[in-house]
Amino acid sequence: MRNISLLGATGSIGRSTLDLVRRYPEAVRVVGLTAHTRVAALAEAITEFCPAVAAIADPTLLPELRERVGDAPTELVAGPEGVVQVATQAECDTVLAAIVGGAGLAPTLAAARAGKDIALANKEALVMAGDLFLRGMAAGGGRLIPVDSEHSAVYQCLRGCRIEDVRRIILTASGGPFHGRPEIDLAAVTRAQALNHPNWSMGEKITIDSATLMNKGLEVIEARYLFTGDHGAATIDVVIHPESIVHSVVELCDGQMLAQLGMPDMRGPIAYALTGPRRAADVMPRLDLTATPLHFTTPDLDRFPCLRLGFDALAGGGPLPCVLNGANETAVAAFLDNAIPFTAIPEVIEAVMAACTAPAPATLEEVLEIDRWARERASGEVTRKG
Repeated sequence: MRNISLLGATGSIGRSTLDLVRRYPEAVRVVGLTAHTRVAALAEAITEFCPAVAAIADPTLLPELRERVGDAPTELVAGPEGVVQVATQAECDTVLAAIVGGAGLAPTLAAARAGKDIALANKEALVMAGDLFLRGMAAGGGRLIPVDSEHSAVYQCLRGCRIEDVRRIILTASGGPFHGRPEIDLAAVTRAQALNHPNWSMGEKITIDSATLMNKGLEVIEARYLFTGDHGAATIDVVIHPESIVHSVVELCDGQMLAQLGMPDMRGPIAYALTGPRRAADVMPRLDLTATPLHFTTPDLDRFPCLRLGFDALAGGGPLPCVLNGANETAVAAFLDNAIPFTAIPEVIEAVMAACTAPAPATLEEVLEIDRWARERASGEVTRKG
């Protein structure tokens, strides 16, 4: 039985996780929940699952949460400190980190240092502070289990393999709504078009990242910290796979390849993170190999430069991955607010990366200061481009 604190309970990963808890109550129990501002959805989850503690990140919503929950036995807390309390509580053995963006770093790092197993869906924790986060995991002694479908696939393929026998990790990308459609003028795409993902149902930010291929750029950095260590970016590659059936591939030094396949359904990776190596039965629809042809192509880094920026940030190291993430979040938010065109997203990010002169961060405070600077600088670029 896993006792989980679910950080980001009302997002797409959080909702899928709660669906699995309903279906497999003998395997997973919820002891902590958090949400940012979706107070009604959080209250419903508290009423259903009765966790020991729950936090609303926006403290102004705590009175409303108390009113909605009524006399439920759950301890209700608020603000960043409340989210950390949920992540580090004694009753929890596993934290499923599903808070979107940089906001998830501090509570996930606190959970790592507290010795919790981390089921990581918040890739930004490793992108922003990979070395710091891995030191926190080592100090706490917990396990780090990836939840992203691509990294879960690699994690599963590597079971029984030695990392020194791995020649290449190949992450697959759907390509989003604009891959293979040169007739579309990317400078003119609308918010609705960019959010119309062909395969996955995700939150707005990650859906835009998929459309720009930044999601894959972030995942390249995440894969480095999860799997290759000092082997470097040369051992990580990306291919476009529009069907989203092959989630990643591991190429071994003898020329053989291992791949993990499945329907595009996040419940599979979540369930494996929470129950593996045991497999829960009938988690997701079965795959019919005869029904869908599989295609693979090389990504177009000129048309979608965000992926190139991810590789650049990894190669440059130091503060650049953190800068990349903060600038991207700011640029994506501006696009979603119709303040800049789609093609300005990588332009903003590249300008901010070029302006960075900070040394590599060594503490959480230094990481957060670089993140703050990157967002502020990106906001200035947005204003100029808008």
